[in-house]
Amino acid sequence: MNDVRFPEPVILKSPHGLPRNVASSFEALECLDQEWPEWARGRSWRAACRACRDALEGWRSTRDARKAFLKAARRAELVQSPARFSSQVASGTVNRCPTARDEFQWMAMMPSTARHSEGSISP
Repeated sequence: MNDVRFPEPVILKSPHGLPRNVASSFEALECLDQEWPEWARGRSWRAACRACRDALEGWRSTRDARKAFLKAARRAELVQSPARFSSQVASGTVNRCPTARDEFQWMAMMPSTARHSEGSISP
């Protein structure tokens, strides 16, 4: 099984405000598995997982895998708009590391039930 690169990367929003480039079927599978919101794991998510696995196995083209991944990302509202990405590149915020303040702002936007993971201490 060889990783296959997309013809063009898909740029996703991240919780820290930094865009994430997904440039291959393996990266897309990793993102679908580890970073995808639970509420968005429906039909398009399953189709994207299947298309990316099939591309890795050689059963489908990388264009098909990218198309399915992009459709799932749009449904999950994770696609970074090109205009916003361009403005982040111009302002120099694309390459900056998230700060503690950024993390706090992200946590404040999350529902209180999602803030506490299994290993953390509940209030």
